[in-house]
Amino acid sequence: MFEIQNLKYKDILDINILELESGKVFCLFGESGSGKSTLLKIFNGMLTPDEGVVRYKKEKITQLDPVELRKEVVMLGQDPVVFEGTVRDNLLAGLRFSGENEVTDQEMSSLLKELHLEKELDEDATKLSGGEQQRLAFGRVLLMNANVYLMDEPTSALDEGTETVVMDYFTKNIKKQNKTVIMVTHSKEISEKYSDRIIYMDEILTKVGVHHE
Repeated sequence: MFEIQNLKYKDILDINILELESGKVFCLFGESGSGKSTLLKIFNGMLTPDEGVVRYKKEKITQLDPVELRKEVVMLGQDPVVFEGTVRDNLLAGLRFSGENEVTDQEMSSLLKELHLEKELDEDATKLSGGEQQRLAFGRVLLMNANVYLMDEPTSALDEGTETVVMDYFTKNIKKQNKTVIMVTHSKEISEKYSDRIIYMDEILTKVGVHHE
């Protein structure tokens, strides 16, 4: 799915080689400042390497249309993006961006229930709490049915119980559809519980070194 060769970005990333196959949940694990979020943004085409090559499906990311890439490789950042408008508007925003058919109110309400977000579709999304906005953003990217999900601390604003519910639902659906997830977390527990493969940043930033769970 993704291939890295001799990647350098400022004084943050220096990776000789790394390959991430499709259909798995990967976790980037490391200390703050180790380049986890930077690497996600490179996979999404938001940042361009100073040196080296990054390929997605054998194609150089720098040669791909960034808008088309982001329809297939969807990113959910640490700070959830919430647009002005209703909960419904926010859930549909990703589908509208990617040009996909919109889903029904019933499907959206069902998704909110799975994410433990007991809100009406007509409610003002900007008035939701931080944790509620994070779950709303989670729902939006899930509806996009992307090939790859890049998740940067996707449950950081959730309590432990809600985090478990959301991650259980998310990973169950991802695996059922054979999608790929690359997730950043500071939580060893999250990484061990949900990932097929943990990538330790302190290993890949020196030479080749990936730990398999």
